[in-house]
Amino acid sequence: MVEVKDVELSKDKSVFSQLAEHNHEKVVFCHDHDTGLKAIIGIHNTVLGPAIGGTRMWAYASEAEALDDVLRLSRWMTYKAAISGLNMGGGSAVIIGDAKEAKTEALLRKFGRFVKNLNGAFITAEDIGMTAKDMEYIRMETQHVTGLPEAMGGGGDPSPVAAYGTYMGMKAAAKKAFGSDSLQGKKIAVQGVGNVGAYLIELLAKENVQLFITDIYEDRLREVSSKYGARVVGMNEIYGLEVDIYAPCGLGGTINDKTIDRLKCKVIAGSANNQLRDETVHGAALEARGIVYAPDFLINAGGLINVCSELDGYNRESAYAQTERIYKYTLDILDLAEREGIHTQLAAIKMAEKRINNISKVRSTY
Repeated sequence: MVEVKDVELSKDKSVFSQLAEHNHEKVVFCHDHDTGLKAIIGIHNTVLGPAIGGTRMWAYASEAEALDDVLRLSRWMTYKAAISGLNMGGGSAVIIGDAKEAKTEALLRKFGRFVKNLNGAFITAEDIGMTAKDMEYIRMETQHVTGLPEAMGGGGDPSPVAAYGTYMGMKAAAKKAFGSDSLQGKKIAVQGVGNVGAYLIELLAKENVQLFITDIYEDRLREVSSKYGARVVGMNEIYGLEVDIYAPCGLGGTINDKTIDRLKCKVIAGSANNQLRDETVHGAALEARGIVYAPDFLINAGGLINVCSELDGYNRESAYAQTERIYKYTLDILDLAEREGIHTQLAAIKMAEKRINNISKVRSTY
């Protein structure tokens, strides 16, 4: 994973100018002295429906970095929902703090009160640093939460479905790059072996691929390496490996000015959000290098599809069936990019915005 502290922020931008840059509707700053809660909720767009998105808990180096993260994540949730055919808008939330040290029941329940006060405009779920158990605590204060345990009528951990969608997108990208969607014998580098990364590795191992893995947590690396016979490599080493596919599955921004010239893969397809540090510059750079990039907000949409399915009564088979469509959507976007001579991230954005614009003629905002 890439440390969030590596993100370069524009210090001269006001909060309102950052909201206006991508037309965010609302940002809520949440603070509670008694529980130590410091959180930010971002609502990007609610044309298709109420905003939905995960809550991430991370020890950000600054509040500016936390704001940058929530604005980027909420925007991509808008596109993720739109391109997946969901009638939901895009939002996200971050809780500032070390999830292993600062997380308490009281803090989570207080955060739930802030979500409740938005009156259904934002529905949350788990993201990095959060668990299904944490969603239970938030649920004690608000109904506007998904990703609940199966015993409570939810879908449980959405990671397996998120991994399946990533796998479908990877296979589609492989078909475009190699002429076949079979991954057998392919060399695949997976960066980040957390919940989604580990489930993706399980799927890949069944196709007898050669796996290279890295993560900041050595205990997870040892566990996954031992279970699937994957070769552990250094955090920096992974960029220069001679592999067929690079799968970023940790934090975002790993495709940037420092790494892009080192990549020797033919396909990039992973579950991380915001993989391109600059979507315009680095999206075009990948196209120029002949690397097939499967847009992140499309192929990692399985987790969103899974939690959204809870809103109408959870059905696992239905969630997987809808997630499997990511294979076709990915091929459609790759074909659109080729026809129009644009990079794949831009093609995906155009497709998502087209749906939002069309539905905006029917409804305004939630």
